[in-house]
Amino acid sequence: DMSFRKYLCRGTVNVLAESTMIAIAHNINKLHRKIQSGKIGQHLFELKTA
Repeated sequence: DMSFRKYLCRGTVNVLAESTMIAIAHNINKLHRKIQSGKIGQHLFELKTA
């Protein structure tokens, strides 16, 4: 959520740019939470061997 309520700019290009920035910020927050909790390098499932 990140307290996002409305777009600050008008126009299709500006809204797309703002949406992209929000998506990047969301992914950075997810990565930060993973680093802080020590879950980097762990897989969700065991890897299968051939």
